[in-house]
Amino acid sequence: YGQLFRPDNFVLPTGAGNNWAKGHYTEGAELIDSVLDVVRKEAESCDCLQGFQITHSLGGGTGSGMGTLLISKIREEYPDRIMCTYSVCPSPKVSDTVVEPYNATLSVHQLVENADEVMCLDNEALYDICFRTLKLTTPTYGDLNHLVCAAMSGITTCLRFPGQLNSDLRKLAVNLIPFPRLHFFMIGFAPLTSRGSQQYRALTVPELTQQQFDAKNMMCAADPRHGRYLTAACMFRGRMSTKEVDEQMLNVQNKNSSYFVEWIP
Repeated sequence: YGQLFRPDNFVLPTGAGNNWAKGHYTEGAELIDSVLDVVRKEAESCDCLQGFQITHSLGGGTGSGMGTLLISKIREEYPDRIMCTYSVCPSPKVSDTVVEPYNATLSVHQLVENADEVMCLDNEALYDICFRTLKLTTPTYGDLNHLVCAAMSGITTCLRFPGQLNSDLRKLAVNLIPFPRLHFFMIGFAPLTSRGSQQYRALTVPELTQQQFDAKNMMCAADPRHGRYLTAACMFRGRMSTKEVDEQMLNVQNKNSSYFVEWIP
């Protein structure tokens, strides 16, 4: 990935040692001005700035503490731009840090206030997808990252390619968020198939729709069957008829009406 980022955009401090306060108040605060300088340079070279995408984890100290500090500072400087974060939440079963719950709780408070869209990711769910669906015996972080980047690129396709419905990050937020503080999204991705069974899998609209609403395909360890959908956005890439997509969306809502709320006050 050496060619993707400008070398002078890297800011390299020491870590925050899994300590949220260290990342948010002491070491992060010393560093935040140089990070904001990099952000400002990039923003000034933009033609039409849509918003910011931030990838961070909520379990450690730097991603959670300094990540949320950066989000709040960017929010102050660019209040009218969309702030979209991809947050790796601590998983229910797998934990590598004792203080994960504290770091995550302190971060979620900041994300509720300062972010516009939060995509919840979870290493355990990603690992399960690799192990059960993609049939990889020993998934590496590279495999997990591959899943995340497929989802991330899917969310921003509407910015990068021409399409039937040209939405952007702001339209996504307007249509998905019923109440300003409820902006935490789960991501489902399709098609996911193991290498061996790829050639036997039909990539039709009904098949894709069924798979993306499947609980096994969610990149976050929460089970959608235990709750209800307030809103859902489906993005399709490739050659498919809009009519077929519309029919399938109606079909999903009619067949699973108990999983969708009847109305949002």
